[in-house]
Amino acid sequence: MKDLHHYVGSDLSISATGDLLPVTGPEKGRQRILRRLVTNPGDYRAHPEYGAGLGCFVGDNLDVPRIRAIVARQILLESAVARDPRPQVVVEPIQDGVSVTVRYRDAPTGQMQSLAFNLNR
Repeated sequence: MKDLHHYVGSDLSISATGDLLPVTGPEKGRQRILRRLVTNPGDYRAHPEYGAGLGCFVGDNLDVPRIRAIVARQILLESAVARDPRPQVVVEPIQDGVSVTVRYRDAPTGQMQSLAFNLNR
């Protein structure tokens, strides 16, 4: 079964022919990383330990080192993320939230990848 092109919080993507669009390559890895980081542990009944739950930090006093450590630990659980070189994680406070930037090597292709997103209210 192919993975479908889908970013958390948006609709499934449709191809030019009207079929559900599959996702492959580095894009597949970026989607999986983002899904893992924003999913709360326990949200997937079959995998209760899955997810970093970053959204839970919005509105709290930001503990940037803790968030950075959680992101770094969680992304290494994805097969798309190479262990060498170690992924670089930058977490910065923004108004009403946090900005996260991750740079990593895509394990299947060897290409450097970047993923950046904001979590806010």
